[in-house]
Amino acid sequence: MSKILSTPLPRRRFVTGAAAGAALLGLSPGSVLARSPQRQPGQVPELRGQRFDLHIAYQSVNITGRDALATVVNNSLPAPTLRWKEGERVHLRVHNHLAADSSIHWHGMILPSNMDGVPGMSFAGIKPGSYYDYTFDVQQSGTYWYHSHSGFQEQTGVYGAIVIDPAEPDPVQADREHVVVLSDWTDQAPEALYARLKKQSHYYNRRERTVGDLWQDLREKGLSATWQDRAMWNRMRMSDSDIADINGLAYTFLVNGHSPDDNWRALFKAGETIRLRIINAAAMTLFDLRIPGLEMTVVAADGQNVEPVTVDEFRIAPAETYDVLVRPSADRAYTVFAQSIDRSGYACATLSPNSEWQAEIPAMDHAPRLHHRDMGMDHSAMAMAGAAHAGHTPNPATPSGEMDHGSMNHGKMDQRDMSRDRDSHAGHRPPAEMDHRHHGMHSRTVPSDAPIAPAGAGSRAVISHPASENNPGVDMQAQMPANGLDDPGIGLREHAQRYGRRVLRYSQLFNLGKTLDRRDPERELAIHLTGNMSRYMWSMDGVMFDDAEPILLRFGERLRIVLINDTMMTHPIHLHGLWSELETGEPLRIPRKHTIIVQPGSKISYLVSADAVGRWAYHCHLSFHMPGMFREVRVIEGAA
Repeated sequence: MSKILSTPLPRRRFVTGAAAGAALLGLSPGSVLARSPQRQPGQVPELRGQRFDLHIAYQSVNITGRDALATVVNNSLPAPTLRWKEGERVHLRVHNHLAADSSIHWHGMILPSNMDGVPGMSFAGIKPGSYYDYTFDVQQSGTYWYHSHSGFQEQTGVYGAIVIDPAEPDPVQADREHVVVLSDWTDQAPEALYARLKKQSHYYNRRERTVGDLWQDLREKGLSATWQDRAMWNRMRMSDSDIADINGLAYTFLVNGHSPDDNWRALFKAGETIRLRIINAAAMTLFDLRIPGLEMTVVAADGQNVEPVTVDEFRIAPAETYDVLVRPSADRAYTVFAQSIDRSGYACATLSPNSEWQAEIPAMDHAPRLHHRDMGMDHSAMAMAGAAHAGHTPNPATPSGEMDHGSMNHGKMDQRDMSRDRDSHAGHRPPAEMDHRHHGMHSRTVPSDAPIAPAGAGSRAVISHPASENNPGVDMQAQMPANGLDDPGIGLREHAQRYGRRVLRYSQLFNLGKTLDRRDPERELAIHLTGNMSRYMWSMDGVMFDDAEPILLRFGERLRIVLINDTMMTHPIHLHGLWSELETGEPLRIPRKHTIIVQPGSKISYLVSADAVGRWAYHCHLSFHMPGMFREVRVIEGAA
């Protein structure tokens, strides 16, 4: 993402209609419309082949019942679905008809650095009235997507699906398929939402605890436990209902550009096997997706085939993709139901054998609350870390469980106590600095005496916090982070018991083919995801992007990255240009992903082969976290 956010164009300067950008730039009135594909109402256009002309321009839209302005590609929101073939070379000329710089990032694609589309890092961006030629070989197959990496243009409509057909016969067989693009839409300028959060981070939280909640807690927990719990939250200046920064108060949640009132429809015939290619293109929203009455078989994650696993529900973070198979045997309609993580709204669509039929839309689940586990206070995680430090190998796929709340004195706990006491635990010490320097760049590794576990097993290192975290931009640290691998996530942990739903966990993902790079990691790189919620500041290791040095990787090395979430927010982390190989316990079936959820107060590890020279972006994919929670990764040949 560009470090300097583009200034929104004043609304009085906009010209209603698809030719707005052309009028502003002095182009002929029909120049944008002339390239707009014809399609049936409600269907996202699909472009096939090897050569493409994509035009980014302004377009008036009406999604919520009032007129608003979007940035769109080829007059379509979402942008047209691009259909490619593995092994072919594609040529994409992207024209910018906006009054600000623009760009396109091909999310999840393995390609040369100068084709990655990140302004200020992989190229200079696309100036107003100009174009940029992207040319690269398609080396993979599956479901991916593309979006702007300039300002907040992704949130205002510059996003679309990529479907790549494999060169060899597809191991996933289906009678038909549908692309399902989830997103969040606001009629307001995203810059206004971001500014509001910077002034008052809890502005959109309308679920703060009330007197009624207090009486319920007293009945369930008693006076002492309730007092300690409330005192702890008050001292930390945090709220257990702070699940999503922005919610349904500001956002309308969409499927393929359609609101719940529009209820986008996809057809099938009873008895068919249907492949749904599901993409979360939202700016700030994690969705929990299910299809009442249908089980789903997950067959691909982030474009890569996985061993099939059957579930009833799964969480999909911004930038993730999942391919699922469904087999409706009944001659009836079904609702594709994607509720936001905080249960403030939902996106929905209908699968039906008849375009006139619509299924019932289910009620949303109860709103979740944050717990001690989400603060990084999981005693079982500390026990595992201690065992690992003593030379024992923990099982990374074992659920960490919930801590015994009664064993903690919440009345004496605040952030200063946690910071002051963080080195008092056995085995904790300040982080060692690995002398991996090149032109002023360095990366911080785990303590040098920590044993490096073999590929697939996850990290054994005891968590320590860098001194850079001790600043006003960090308001909490996870002292005992839980293992996030087997955690379906806040609001989903009890669904098997409460609703009888099978919920997907990362620990269930195994690559369909064998791991390509079977080397064990040479070193481990620990990165803390940090922030101050009340000030709405986000960072890595307590350092914001503008003040951070690039992370240096040596070309050809195999390393393990350990992410520790020191915040109480869920962060989807995306590494450009390189696969993130999630360690789920089976070294020969390590699943490859491009975006990985890191649960609140948790840790997770994955392997990276530094096989692509260049400058790569590495960041949280929540748009309003990205300006600070961002790093540059440089893969350099011959680095010491």
